[in-house]
Amino acid sequence: MSDLDHLLDLQANDTHADQLRHRHETLPERAALVELDRRRAAVEAEVVEPRTTRDELGREQKRVEDEVATVEEKVAHVDQQLYGGGVTSPKEAQALQADLDSLKRRQSQLEDQVLELMEQIEPLDEALAASDAALVAIAAERTEVEASLAAAEAAVAAELAEVEAARAALVAEVPEGLLTEYEHLRPSMGGVAVAKLVGGTCQGCFLSLAAAEVDQIKRLPADAVVHCPDCGRLLVR
Repeated sequence: MSDLDHLLDLQANDTHADQLRHRHETLPERAALVELDRRRAAVEAEVVEPRTTRDELGREQKRVEDEVATVEEKVAHVDQQLYGGGVTSPKEAQALQADLDSLKRRQSQLEDQVLELMEQIEPLDEALAASDAALVAIAAERTEVEASLAAAEAAVAAELAEVEAARAALVAEVPEGLLTEYEHLRPSMGGVAVAKLVGGTCQGCFLSLAAAEVDQIKRLPADAVVHCPDCGRLLVR
């Protein structure tokens, strides 16, 4: 094999390594994680308003329930005064009865308010519970995808390690000057610095050379370094 043939083998190895690195960065699990994060953010955004409303209603319910408890204590106190045997005046008894009736009406009103608040809270609790369940499901799915990503990354990394290990032997077959030019060209050539010339067409840029250019190249020694006149890649005849 000529030096250029060895260089072509090195190019194949480096292309494979580049493909593996690209695969590593574009594993479908990465896109799946991005989508899961988008879904989680959407659910979290959707619950902000209902959770705020639910908290406000909950605080109002607690306030009304506390007032109910206070009124109940007053009812018990007035009831004890009225029926405890300590009242002898009909006028005083009448006043206490009026207080008791007023307190009970207030208690009934407050209890109705509590029921109304509970009715408003119930659908919010159901919606928030559904959102919480969705977040739990997303978290579980994310854990599975992360495990799958780790396994896929490990598989690609193992294959890349083998390809990179094989590179040393391939590099040893290429003369230093040719290797230096190859390494210089690769970054500006999309990673492909050497290509075959097949039927007058460069397999790097896939442009056909002029007949005179092809004829001139054919007259050169087999180991002569030739560049594609269009893309500048090293050509292997």
